[in-house]
Amino acid sequence: MSAARTKKTPVKRSRATGKKVQFIQKPSCTTCRKARQFMERRGFQLYFRDLAKERLSATELEKLIGQRDYTEFLNPRNELFRRKKMKENPPSRRDAIKLMTKEPNLIRRPVIVAGGRVVVGFDEQGIARLR
Repeated sequence: MSAARTKKTPVKRSRATGKKVQFIQKPSCTTCRKARQFMERRGFQLYFRDLAKERLSATELEKLIGQRDYTEFLNPRNELFRRKKMKENPPSRRDAIKLMTKEPNLIRRPVIVAGGRVVVGFDEQGIARLR
């Protein structure tokens, strides 16, 4: 008899054997690809989640954002961000989370999670602190 399967998509991981890290991304994103290469060269073991195929729920976003400024999670390169002039007039935290669940491209990428720490975007210093 096989083990019960969960609803989650099977996780792909890199070949590295270092610290285990959840890497939430859009595979076609150039920033995600740069961050991935940077981390793989440093030996991180990456577990991938494709935002287009497996969106983040409002509960997951709340947990990831925690006490941080939620606007750090908004992608300023996204068309909706620019059209709604979110830089000058950011939505409320609640509205931002609702928008990010509906429009995953509005989430700044990648989102890297390791040991309770979260790094948003390609931040070399933030990644270095994950070790």
